[in-house]
Amino acid sequence: SQSEQQIVSSQLECAQSIRDGVLEEAKCSESDRVTLLPQQGSGAETQTRSVLRLVHVETETLYSEEDFEDLYVTDILYEREVTKREVTGAEVTELVWKLCLAHSASYETADLFMTLVFGLRHLSLEALRALWQRSSFKCRDNWQPLIDALPSCATEACVVLMKDLIASGEVEEDKVDYFFWSFAFIPNPTSGMIESLAPLLKSPRASQSCFLGVTALVHRFCSAHSSCGVVPAVQSVMRTLGKFLGGNCTVQDPEHLSKMQLVLKAIGNAGLAAAALAPALSSCAALRSHPMEIRLAAVQAFRRIPCSLRVSDLLPHIWD
Repeated sequence: SQSEQQIVSSQLECAQSIRDGVLEEAKCSESDRVTLLPQQGSGAETQTRSVLRLVHVETETLYSEEDFEDLYVTDILYEREVTKREVTGAEVTELVWKLCLAHSASYETADLFMTLVFGLRHLSLEALRALWQRSSFKCRDNWQPLIDALPSCATEACVVLMKDLIASGEVEEDKVDYFFWSFAFIPNPTSGMIESLAPLLKSPRASQSCFLGVTALVHRFCSAHSSCGVVPAVQSVMRTLGKFLGGNCTVQDPEHLSKMQLVLKAIGNAGLAAAALAPALSSCAALRSHPMEIRLAAVQAFRRIPCSLRVSDLLPHIWD
């Protein structure tokens, strides 16, 4: 059949000349034929010939160490030059005003926003609180630049301010979730951040994003501090989660069942810090009277607990 006939055929031949391990010349001849209607023999053919020759070899250029004084190895993350002068709250306030006046889709706005983020990182908690009092206004289209910039700040002072705004109800619900999800991306969390956020877990209005965002922050902290289990702030978070378990994860109604599943997911999210709750998780998984969803969630909560704790001994043969 026509579909089986070769429509495109190509051929490439090259000859290379190498001396002392260096390619001196390469000659290549390539032909490509395209047959549009095989029965009639019509088509097109191209032929290409190329020659590559070594012209000359430069002697090795010697560089002095001074030529590399301004060079350094870094990653591809955005960075700004470290400013040697102190950034004031008044300057950051002016940035917020400029952002409100700038066109939302301009390069100027993007640069001002980056400058605002880096400016926030230089402010103390007291300066940030004063800044919020001066700059909590909304721009056109209900935009609040300071609210959007705080999650990218990633300093302890910024996290404490975000906690204050959440606790006082000064930010809208969707922005609260935005705050919590951003905690998982803080590169170098501190125990002070965890300490400030821990009380939010005790609130009756604590959302899914609250439990998962705070425990994700704990996990990142513990990834950098192997002995995080003895840190009081981490212990406070795990005690709060342990109280929700009640020893064996007993639930009374569907609403309580949903909350228990969330708590178990948060415990699994916490990573190394969850090791302290391993016996309680084992009990939750072992009770056959529990709903299957709870038993499965308790098993999954072991996912980041180190194998060195002999998880296999903690978990009985629950599926026998």
